[in-house]
Amino acid sequence: MNFNNRNFVRGLFLMAIALLFGLVARSNYAIGEFSRSGPGLFPVMISGFLFVVGLLSVVRSHFVPPVPLEHSVKNIAIIMLSLVGFTVISEYLNMILGIVFLVFFSTLAGTSYSVVRNIKISVGLIAVAFAFKNFLGLSLPLY
Repeated sequence: MNFNNRNFVRGLFLMAIALLFGLVARSNYAIGEFSRSGPGLFPVMISGFLFVVGLLSVVRSHFVPPVPLEHSVKNIAIIMLSLVGFTVISEYLNMILGIVFLVFFSTLAGTSYSVVRNIKISVGLIAVAFAFKNFLGLSLPLY
């Protein structure tokens, strides 16, 4: 096990997150059946898929050249602040502005910045939020 390999650590992290959310969903919500699903079926299925992706990433890390694990405190702070900003803006203003803030602010942590790309990502995420609200009936504060 090489904890300095980015692919290996990424896979372990995905598997840990999947287990955490899967176990919480499994213990707190009824699963039901495929014909009559309970509120826990979707989170458990997504957690299972995420765990498989993490497992494949760990296995793949043994067959490809290792990528050194690097981190930047500045980039971690930017991502954390973008998530906090999204939460605050969504709570007190509306979620559409929160999504736009999240996309534009979090891309400051990247190596390239494109306004056109950020607009496309924002529009896509807003469309997903509208689909969740209208088709799944989630009560999202979009307006």
